[in-house]
Amino acid sequence: MNGLAKRIRRFRRRFTWGWFFTYAGMLVLVGFTALPLVYMVSTAFKPIDEIFLFPPRFFVRKPTLSNFGDLVAAVDSQVVPFLRYVINSLFTTIMTVVLTVTITSMGAYSVDKIKFLGRKAIFRIVILSLMFSPPAAQIPIYMAVSRLGMIDTYWALIVPNLATPMYFFLMKQFISQIPDSILESARIDGATEFRTYLSVAMPMAKAAISTVVVFSFTANWNNAGGSIIYITKQAMRTLPFAMSTISAGGLARAGAAAAAVFLTTLPTIVVYVFMQSRVIKTMAFSGIKG
Repeated sequence: MNGLAKRIRRFRRRFTWGWFFTYAGMLVLVGFTALPLVYMVSTAFKPIDEIFLFPPRFFVRKPTLSNFGDLVAAVDSQVVPFLRYVINSLFTTIMTVVLTVTITSMGAYSVDKIKFLGRKAIFRIVILSLMFSPPAAQIPIYMAVSRLGMIDTYWALIVPNLATPMYFFLMKQFISQIPDSILESARIDGATEFRTYLSVAMPMAKAAISTVVVFSFTANWNNAGGSIIYITKQAMRTLPFAMSTISAGGLARAGAAAAAVFLTTLPTIVVYVFMQSRVIKTMAFSGIKG
């Protein structure tokens, strides 16, 4: 009881009406921004009569799992089974994330911590590339993928997504916060440059790595464009492409489409929830030092 009384007195001393209204306003904004997500989850479990109810009902009254059964049946009715789309998406997304983290971290470390001629010019070129819209580079990318013989291969879904300037910029800005004295101590102790990068710099850049993982996973998991542009074999296409065909099925597949939206969104939410604190930390550090 004494401990509880102390907490109450401490709370009363710190309480102000300004503090109360600030947090109340923040809770209202959080609730407002969460409404589309709540509606998406609710719609995924609505029976077909509630989906077409007018005026629309926000929360589901009679939840059902039939939409997910309809989704699997609709996708399995095609040439390729549903599980194959899932495996394709998981493989290409995980490979893209791993290679993106490896390339951006090694590049950012080299540009910021290794002195060589032209490193500042390389960084400026990467920053300038942020000015160009991705669709503007789509034709040159397609020509490069075609010339390299990657059409109708998994590499066509992986390689074009690796060179992302924003991820390089975030990684470089965070690595620049690592004191050079720590890296120099590792080199004096006999560590090679690669060992210094792997064992010293990377553990200290976990927040930036987590941010790149979240952004890269979200972008690639939800990307159906690669399957449309580079892939002609149905068996090699990814889950977002299959889901887009379900969404185009009209009113008869409205329940399956709602379940499809829920399933494609859920993994990105889970990844972000587990890594949100590190993402926020990276955003705080990304603009401190150039």
